[in-house]
Amino acid sequence: MNRLSSIRQQFTPSRINIYFSIFCFFFPPILGSAVSFVFNGGGLWSVLLIALKRRRFNVDRAMMALTIAIYAYCASNVLASIVNHAIVGDARHLVPLITFLLFPISYSTWSISQKTMLVRIIVLASMAACFGALLLAVYQQYQLGIRAEGGAGNAIVFAEVLCLAVVTCVAAALSGIERYRIALICAALGGTIAIVYSGTRIVWLALLIAGVAVLLINQRGLRGKSAVRLLLLLAAIAVPIAAFGFQTIAGRIAFLHSDWVAMAHGDHTTALGARVALWDIGLKAFREMPLFGHGVGATHLLIKQGFQDQFGLDAGFNHFHNGFLTALVQAGLLGALTLAAIFVIAARNAALVLRNSADPIERFGATMIVALVITYLTAGMTGILLGHDILDSVFMVFLVSGTYLACGRQAALMESQTVPSGVCLDRRHREQVCEDIANSFAPFARGG
Repeated sequence: MNRLSSIRQQFTPSRINIYFSIFCFFFPPILGSAVSFVFNGGGLWSVLLIALKRRRFNVDRAMMALTIAIYAYCASNVLASIVNHAIVGDARHLVPLITFLLFPISYSTWSISQKTMLVRIIVLASMAACFGALLLAVYQQYQLGIRAEGGAGNAIVFAEVLCLAVVTCVAAALSGIERYRIALICAALGGTIAIVYSGTRIVWLALLIAGVAVLLINQRGLRGKSAVRLLLLLAAIAVPIAAFGFQTIAGRIAFLHSDWVAMAHGDHTTALGARVALWDIGLKAFREMPLFGHGVGATHLLIKQGFQDQFGLDAGFNHFHNGFLTALVQAGLLGALTLAAIFVIAARNAALVLRNSADPIERFGATMIVALVITYLTAGMTGILLGHDILDSVFMVFLVSGTYLACGRQAALMESQTVPSGVCLDRRHREQVCEDIANSFAPFARGG
């Protein structure tokens, strides 16, 4: 009986949420698509729990505004396929929208977590992810001789999700919500080096902008001696980044210059030239169907045909290397406007919290949203904004948790779920259980 009680104690709703949070923030750069499996699986399980009345919706203004925008974006994509009489053929391309439809469900389930514990899990899991990503990046760079791509299988995706982990560590260190400041800075440094090894230039820019934003958000605590220490710390961080990343940075800049010269001579086979060609093809396709777009399933054919007709090349891509242009082509103005609305509402929620709240947890949640918006919009200028399983899942993970921490309220468990039969789990016990799980990451912090 004691053994059964112990097993039940390991799988209480609060503990399941802790494990779920650890996986969602640790997996993206390390195990790639595993985060998609975890997030979507957790969301579908939450649907079942709500259907069985073992969870209830946690509805608040910020969550509802985002839900409306997200559902409008999904509806615009479905409508585009219907208008183009391609709903059957596009069905498999529309399935990934389920990730976005799970937003209110995941929000309601995630919000049973205590905010203080959720913040700690996010910070420590992100820190562990940075250290793990550095190990993978070093191995791939020096042993395999390839651009670092971690477990994502794609250097751009790896760098983008790792950028969020790095900024999370920086935000936690500057805000003072976590006591392992030195370890957090070391993790951020390691993650930054891994991003450099990925060779993803646009994410280098995103990391710089997001880093400046985090500094501005936390500027109140950076005065006098704190400001001097910060400048010295930044100088100290710049040295190893320059030492380890100089060759990669110089090589990628030289590569960009050579691409520019080749494109000036009409060569669209390079990375830069192909992107410019894609933008040209995309704008032409948008002008053909400006309101509803061509549907999500038409992208590959439009690009392939465009390269043949306009550039005499045989090339194929699944997106236009610009997030909003892809939305314009696939779902027209309706799709692009609803996509923009998601980012605008998220940014507005964060701005209101940062302006009106002094609560460190709420401000940390708002900072997560700011980092998410900056990273995705910047990287999406020359790559994928949404439409990749890892990026979609990580977007939802940060949007759900950031919105809950910044604007949400903790949801109560259904009475029948509060205490499993045979398990003594009062409030103090639950807090201790959560503390034990969080402390499992302590070796990463001390080792940093």
